[in-house]
Amino acid sequence: MKIDELIASVKDSVEAKRVYAEPYEKNGVTVIAAASISGGTGGGSGRDEKGQEGEGGGFGVAAKPTGAYVIKGDDVRWVPAVDVNRLIATIGAVVIAAIFVARFKRGRG
Repeated sequence: MKIDELIASVKDSVEAKRVYAEPYEKNGVTVIAAASISGGTGGGSGRDEKGQEGEGGGFGVAAKPTGAYVIKGDDVRWVPAVDVNRLIATIGAVVIAAIFVARFKRGRG
């Protein structure tokens, strides 16, 4: 794949229409899911000591759900997605910090 083709692929992968899903409607409620999308690309070209040329590159795209718009009649509300793994990691970090603070205070008192 040529570098200009790679860049075009990344551009197509990280466009706004990929952030929002097609609206889903059931029983008078419409849901439009949303995601956070990020991407990156890298590439290069070069020539070896024999004069042979080459080029290469790669790209990555990451997406994670962020929530959904829920529309019922005239009421529109945002419902955030809950990342359970991140929530558990945050709670764990807070508990560990609290243990260290408690031990530090006990040792000084």
